[in-house]
Amino acid sequence: MPESIPENSVGLVTPQSRHFSEPLLLECGRTLPEYTLAYECYGELNADRSNAVLLCHALSGDHHAAGYHSMADRKPGWWDALVGPGKPVDTSRFFVVCANVIGSCKGSTGPASTNPEAGKPYGLDFPMVTVKDWVQTQARLADVLGIAQWAAVVGGSLGGMQVLQWAIDFPERLRHAVVIAATPKLSAQNIAFNEVARQAIMTDPDFHEGRYYEFDTKPRRGLALARMVGHITYLSEDAMRQKFGRDLRNGKDFSFGFDVEFEVESYLRYQGRSFVERFDANSYLYITKALDYFDPAAAYDGNLTAALAGVTARFLVVSFTSDWRFAPARSREIVTALYANNLEVSYAEIEAHQGHDAFLMPIAQYVEVFGGYMDRVARECGA
Repeated sequence: MPESIPENSVGLVTPQSRHFSEPLLLECGRTLPEYTLAYECYGELNADRSNAVLLCHALSGDHHAAGYHSMADRKPGWWDALVGPGKPVDTSRFFVVCANVIGSCKGSTGPASTNPEAGKPYGLDFPMVTVKDWVQTQARLADVLGIAQWAAVVGGSLGGMQVLQWAIDFPERLRHAVVIAATPKLSAQNIAFNEVARQAIMTDPDFHEGRYYEFDTKPRRGLALARMVGHITYLSEDAMRQKFGRDLRNGKDFSFGFDVEFEVESYLRYQGRSFVERFDANSYLYITKALDYFDPAAAYDGNLTAALAGVTARFLVVSFTSDWRFAPARSREIVTALYANNLEVSYAEIEAHQGHDAFLMPIAQYVEVFGGYMDRVARECGA
């Protein structure tokens, strides 16, 4: 827990929620009769409502992007390093909103929520959701907040995919799009990693076909394994070597058994165990499927330039040299398609050894590029 709240923090924040009784027609063809969105806001909305910024979170993230819920919090929000007074997303200049996606388990309606028609948790009866569906719910939230146009929509990883979808679906509702460590669609290798994770969960004896809530249990082993697999893909080989090498946890001799021996084994098991306590297994299934389905160019015979033809926002696209999950080449595909549509694009490939997780970290060159661009956004809206 923090001894005191840092001066450049948004401070103590209170999560909010909004219930929507208007049915939501989903891309899968099913309708969600009602739903709730959890969200947080930081900073102040200016008089002409021109300084609003939407943050879109990644797979295991949520609406708690910055600050603390209480002085007992062990860690601040997931993007606290980059969101707050004087930081790239400067809350002394912007009104910042971050909403939890539907299908998640962090306050928004998802598989663990009660199905109003059945009176018990949805489980796998929850409809499939997509990035496009998430953007629709975020647009409805913007309506409720009285935000007709975002100064910028910003996101990394899966959040960056949401930014792209925003630019396609609501071109008139955002002036700037910041896409960080993202891709226009998953590669076969990425889909394969997601499927291994899902199979680890679904073959756990405690999964009970997604109805584990009714058995007062959860597929702990499967979800822990899924997280371990995923976490490996978020780090680069250099990052793992620098962090762990081949260091042994106890002493210098092998035990010649299957207990934890290497530091990296201990780290992964810890990541798996801690994730089980804060995330729902069914939500992991649904969100990884939304990742797999994302491909805005599919409706245009794979032509990303055509998919982005109606976009009007100005873009910042950022990638990281050691990110092999969503490699810089994938970001350059986005940049090329935007250029082909004569759109204004800034692109930065940041030298970083941390892998995909670099987008969460205050790396000096990244902070300079991101902060410089957001400073421009702020000046445009008089903030």
